[in-house]
Amino acid sequence: MLVVCLDLEGVLMPEVWVNVAERTGIEGLRRTTRDEPDYDKLMRYRLDILDENGITIDDISAAIEGMDPLEGAVEFLDHLRSKWQVIILSDTFSQFAAPMMEKLGRPTILCHTLEVDEESRRVTGWTIRMEDQKRHAVEALRGLNFNVISSGDSYNDTSMLAASNAGILLNPPSNVVEEFPQYPVVNDYEQLLVEIEAAASNLHE
Repeated sequence: MLVVCLDLEGVLMPEVWVNVAERTGIEGLRRTTRDEPDYDKLMRYRLDILDENGITIDDISAAIEGMDPLEGAVEFLDHLRSKWQVIILSDTFSQFAAPMMEKLGRPTILCHTLEVDEESRRVTGWTIRMEDQKRHAVEALRGLNFNVISSGDSYNDTSMLAASNAGILLNPPSNVVEEFPQYPVVNDYEQLLVEIEAAASNLHE
């Protein structure tokens, strides 16, 4: 049995924080896991910016509602799901994920949760489901005797790729390519599907 594990933002959907930056004009929110490998440091930085600018969860939700899947993402995901089990492993949050999953045809997603003050609607913190959850999820699947092929685009995907039978980078930034040359790099869904099918074929040999 094979499971394909995919990152969400940058692989199937645009980056949420980049879209919030565009809607608010706050350039500092463009920083993502493609730039910063320390996720806790990145989130503290983001929440400080939200506080300084009075940005609420409702402002972020409005940005997400206006986002569409990346071109070809739904068709690519549907094709994968017609052949194999697919799980989205993301460091996004359940509050962000719900509307995105609706647009993607409700695939399974494992992610984290934001802490929100219901009165002020301010984001006050975040709860990590578990540290390095992408790697742990892949290791758990392999412990259940599944083969796993994974794909992502950022620093926070590399431990997932390392734990998988095969890992593939999709449109990664040059710094990630340079630091992790062991992973094949593809630039579109057609190329990614070729790599996944080749890896799946090798696993059956």
